[in-house]
Amino acid sequence: MKKVQHHFTVAATEFTLDPTEVERRLRRVTPEPIRDHFVVIGGVRYPPKQVLALLTNIDRADFTTYQSRAILRRLGFTAGRIAESVAESAPKYQTDDHWGESEAAELRPHRGRWVALKDGRVIVSTSTPQEVLRWLQSNNQTADSLFRVPVDPALDMGGFGG
Repeated sequence: MKKVQHHFTVAATEFTLDPTEVERRLRRVTPEPIRDHFVVIGGVRYPPKQVLALLTNIDRADFTTYQSRAILRRLGFTAGRIAESVAESAPKYQTDDHWGESEAAELRPHRGRWVALKDGRVIVSTSTPQEVLRWLQSNNQTADSLFRVPVDPALDMGGFGG
């Protein structure tokens, strides 16, 4: 299978990126808090400047959020703004308190991991609850809930017996 590579220049530095390699490199990266803009990679929302800085080793002060969003979109990743997505990502609780399909889709990429939710969005996903708490504290964030996403909801009760 042929690799799809894209060539870019940022801050007078040329580099080549492949979408598959971007996903592989970010698989174990915990996203920083999202302030306004985000890009979705592997089902996880990341700040665009965090991603581009990680991929290129270019100082974040040397490029804009607009540049990073444009590059990541050209690679085929979805980019958005919190203001645009709040209405669509806010929890749509039914009267019996079950989540709908959009909430399940938000959690699906985090199967087997501990997550913190705020306003119906995953703000951090790690392998232990202690890591989630450390991330929240170090990023001066609060969450509405913290739990382990089941690997298979029919079989896995989130690590709390069953």
